[in-house]
Formats: sequence, structure tokens, C-alpha cells
Amino acid sequence: MLLVGCTAASPSPTPDPIPATARGTLTFHTLRVGSTNRRFALYVPPHLADTPHPLVIELHGGGVTLEDMTGLSGHASPYKLWMNLADAEGFFVVYPAGLDGAYGKPTWNDCRADATVNASADDVGFLNALIDFLEAHYPVDAHQIYVSGTSNGGLMALRLAVESPHRLAAVAVVAAAMPAVSSCPPPNTPLSILFINGTQDNHLPYNGGTIGAPPNPAHGTVLSTSASVQRWRMVNQTDETPTVTTFPDRDPHDHSTVTRTAYLHGKNNTTVVLDTVHGGGHSAPSIRETYSWLYEAYFGPQNHDFETVWEIWQFFRRNQR
Repeated sequence: MLLVGCTAASPSPTPDPIPATARGTLTFHTLRVGSTNRRFALYVPPHLADTPHPLVIELHGGGVTLEDMTGLSGHASPYKLWMNLADAEGFFVVYPAGLDGAYGKPTWNDCRADATVNASADDVGFLNALIDFLEAHYPVDAHQIYVSGTSNGGLMALRLAVESPHRLAAVAVVAAAMPAVSSCPPPNTPLSILFINGTQDNHLPYNGGTIGAPPNPAHGTVLSTSASVQRWRMVNQTDETPTVTTFPDRDPHDHSTVTRTAYLHGKNNTTVVLDTVHGGGHSAPSIRETYSWLYEAYFGPQNHDFETVWEIWQFFRRNQR
């Protein structure tokens, strides 16, 4: 795998460069994979030229629906802003749906061998079949396929990084870490990875351990954020000494700040980047899409110093396979 032009930029100098509205088309589909119908939502920006364009795959967290992700449920969603950004930058966005797990809500079969709440579906097979379908029916650039995910979706994105790195140009995860007890092989193919994790995450502990609030053995365990970063740093063979920068504290009232730690010059120009949200909880930072006080009471504080999809896109666009 060859990744080119992969450097770690400083935090974005503009607070909200994303268009205010999305003007393309969001459609819902099913894809038959084996004997199962799998749902996904696809966003196509208006007036795309019939030339190859990047594809961003956004994976929901456990219990989160496609309607939540795309904003149709009426709840705040930093992830719906992918559609606005796609209009400005010219790429496809797909929101796949996991199958129901033990609680009757959508989940992903990530690599946690000690978790019993997730569905047992072949989600790696589904996501690869989805990429195949989109490549066959749309002008997708096979060298610019990116996966992002949060929480359970973040662990699923990391599973794809381990098991299907040949399909991907980069991966970004929010509130996610590598499983402590894994049913998957260890990662061995260099791939640029971005972590965005909060130090006060009460559901997926920043320092590793049992997931859940309160911790619940049925949800399994994860490595610490630092150990997860280190694992990918060793795979990518990056510099040992990172470049460290600080985001502007644009909202002092959110009681959190963000530091970027970037390990550069990895094999095939890969990087490993960690955005540590000091004081942040189990949520994606956002300027525009702010969660309710009730959400924060359960999942912890949301940071408002940057727009998650914008920072992830800046990371993605510097990587090509």
C-alpha cells in the first residue's frame, strides 16, 4: 500500500468552514449480502463530474440509527455535516447500518472477543461488498476510500484497518481504541490513523479497561488510548518523537481543550495522529451540532473547539492509497 502526501497539519485556522446546508441527494438503500438485507444511506453531492471522487464511509456508534446519523431524527448530529462538506469538497458519503445486537439496537461486530452485546454479523464482508457496489455504480476513486467511526463504529473502523487495509487510504475514529482481548489478528499493514478521544470519557475509558457506564463486562475491554496509538505507531514505523500542537480554545465554557500529537514519517508516508480532548466525554467535538444537557449528563462534556468532520477530512485528504 502506498500512501502519498501524508503529513499532519496544524489545527484548522478557521472555526467552521463547512457550508450551512447540504444541497445534494440523500437516499436509503438495501444491499443483499449473503442471505441478509443490509441498509445504508448514500449522499451524492449535486453536479459531480463523471470523474473519480473520494468516498467517506461513516460508521455509527452502538445503538445509533441511520436517521440519527443523518439528522433526520431531529437530534444533533456532527456526522450529518459530512453531507454539507461533501458539497464543498466533492466526494461521496455513505452511512452503513449495523444489525441489531443483544439490546435490539444497531451494533457492529468489531474485534472485541470479550463483548457479548454486539451482533455476530460478517460486517467486514458487508462493508467490502458495499465498497464493491459503490465502485460498480458510481465514479468512486479506489485510491481515496476513507472510513470514520465513533465508539462501536470506531472499533469497527479499526477492524477494517486490520483486516481490509488494501481497500482504504486512511481511518479516523472518535471515542474508540483497540480491543484489549481481540478476536482479530494484530495489525501488520501500515495505514494512517487518527484518534479523537476524550480524557473524561465515561463509556470508553481513555486509560483503557472495561467499557460502559457503569463498566459492564458484557461490553468488553479496550486498550488505553496511548497503547492503541503506540500499536499503530509501531506498525507504521513512525518517528518516535511526535509533533505536538494545541487547538485554539474557542469555547472556554465547554471546560475542555484539545492537543494534537502527531507521529510522522511512517512507512509509505503514513502517520498516527491523536487529538486528545482534555476534559471531553464520549462524543464528537462540534461547533455547530451541540448535544443537549441530558446527553452530556449521561455521556460527558462535548468539546466545541473544532468541527470533527472538518478535521477528519483534512486528515483524509492528505492520504491516498
